[in-house]
Amino acid sequence: MKEKNSLLLTVRIPATSANLGAGFDCIGLALDLWNTFELHLAPGKPGAVSVESHGEAATTLPKDHTNTIARILFEELEETLGQRPPGALKIICTNAVPCGSGLGSSSTAVIAGLLFAHTLARCGRAPVTLDTLKHTVLPRAVEIEGHGDNVVPALMGGLVVITRTPNGRLLTHPIPAAPQRVVVCVPEFSFLTAKARAVLPPTLPRADAIHNIGHAVLTIEALRTGNLPLLAKALDDRMHEPYRLPAIPGAIDARLAAIDAGAAAACLSGAGPGILAFANANHEAIGKAMSRCFADAGLKARHWTLGTNERGTEIIPGNAPPP
Repeated sequence: MKEKNSLLLTVRIPATSANLGAGFDCIGLALDLWNTFELHLAPGKPGAVSVESHGEAATTLPKDHTNTIARILFEELEETLGQRPPGALKIICTNAVPCGSGLGSSSTAVIAGLLFAHTLARCGRAPVTLDTLKHTVLPRAVEIEGHGDNVVPALMGGLVVITRTPNGRLLTHPIPAAPQRVVVCVPEFSFLTAKARAVLPPTLPRADAIHNIGHAVLTIEALRTGNLPLLAKALDDRMHEPYRLPAIPGAIDARLAAIDAGAAAACLSGAGPGILAFANANHEAIGKAMSRCFADAGLKARHWTLGTNERGTEIIPGNAPPP
């Protein structure tokens, strides 16, 4: 087996921003920042796997079965689909989405592992369309991740609303939205999802629930139409941001600084610690202003200016023959 013919599949998966103010666990938006994962056949015993990482967190991500992508690949292939790997595998990751940032890096790993597993399971069988493959793994991705506002836009692209029907079935709906330019500022601060959820109160006053319902609807309308003045009013949350922002040093000031520097609206990206700012201009100034606030709080920070992404996950067949 020649290395140049070992590539089975490449997937490119975008970053996402979830919650979007009042849309807690229900609204997600795909962004034009990508993690790329390659699945290769490799010499060795079936079931062996190695993971090679480049870019973000390259020196800290596991290189064996404990890597999230590899773990999910084998769990899905063997336990859910009832199949064995066709040989030894190698996964090559090129990561542009920072880990622990509120930009859905963990979702990209979940999706990659599932897509790899289902591709291996179908080797030697009739091919399916790429859209069919995406829809096949979508409910499993939501089940593994625990909530869908990152994984669904990462898979399908664009602006998506995610909820469940009364019988518990996943309900998702894409919303055609105007293209946006956003600035994301991410401090070096560990704020894992479990910790971010732990700071939330167990109940919500009725007035706050009503407030969030209305503002979530307005957020969707503002993004659908590209109405940034409306978005400035809509991104006002009472469910999670009042509890999470104070737990992230510099975050409250960074959000205010983004507005002062010219952003129309700003909110936590996902559970944080990143801040997402919407703006038509002055993107670099907005990013620098947010970074300075985190620096004043003792945290290094980086910022990116990104477009929104309508395509979602890209799936590119490799050049290796099916095993």
